[in-house]
Amino acid sequence: MQIHPLAFVGPNAKIGRDVQIGPFCVVEDGATIGDGCVLEARVSIKKGVVIGKNNHIFEGATIGGLPQCVGLSEEDCGGVIIGDGCVIRENVTIHRSMRVEDSTVVGNDCMLMANTHIAHDCRVADEVIMANNVMLAGHVSVGRRAFVSGAAGAHQFVRIGAFAMVGGQAHLVRDVPPFVTVDGLSSQVVGLNSVGLRRAGFSTADVRKLKAIYRVIYKSGLNWREIVEKIEREHTEGVGLEMARFLATTTRGITAERAVLPTVGEARGAAREADAAEKAENSKKNDAFDESEAIQLRVVDENGASLLPPPSKRRVV
Repeated sequence: MQIHPLAFVGPNAKIGRDVQIGPFCVVEDGATIGDGCVLEARVSIKKGVVIGKNNHIFEGATIGGLPQCVGLSEEDCGGVIIGDGCVIRENVTIHRSMRVEDSTVVGNDCMLMANTHIAHDCRVADEVIMANNVMLAGHVSVGRRAFVSGAAGAHQFVRIGAFAMVGGQAHLVRDVPPFVTVDGLSSQVVGLNSVGLRRAGFSTADVRKLKAIYRVIYKSGLNWREIVEKIEREHTEGVGLEMARFLATTTRGITAERAVLPTVGEARGAAREADAAEKAENSKKNDAFDESEAIQLRVVDENGASLLPPPSKRRVV
């Protein structure tokens, strides 16, 4: 165990073997740090935090801060549980549960990039990756091997399903089903997470099954009850069962599918057709105009003589 002389470790903190604690770290009484963990400079581990083995926590991270809830005292709050093998980068914040008997949980082998915020009572499963500045409000759950891109934010009680891919700057207010991709710009579903499924080793049969389920959810036109009943009836194992259970237990509804946008070729074709139609309409109007019926304005005196000067003396203004 290596503890820098400028670090503070409470006498009642539990520190495992081969732990390295850098300068200006604070480990409070009641905190537990497992074997093989590395704490870089300025890391704060609050009381009630239990950290597993072989985690690497970088500068400025604070784990176990009080929930950002009005009226809560420290005695009302629970703890934080971190699994094994996680990488927690600079200035990450993970807050304690707002219930004394409960904990905010981060699973095994997760990577939380710089400035990620995980609020009270969140549940983050194994092998989740969160890029810089991800923000999870209270009670958010994230399924295993989900990927949440930079600056994405999730409303409280939202669920992000396993193997889902969330694009950068997305704002999630409804559940994200497992295995799908959410576009960061529109914050809507744009299909299956094909790359993630391939990297995770899903079989062709599983992907085919997920495509069929996706069509039922977003393309069938069925109402919500019919969608859930159809999927539960037709899929009783594997990825189908996981999707069925997720949909059946949603309380906020699921993220909508993004409307299909035209390709560049389709957009140009539509523009050409509109231009041709406008030209044809203008041509019809010109053909219908009879010059013989045009009104010619004459300026004459009482005897009918023109008051306009001869053409040679007219001045163009």
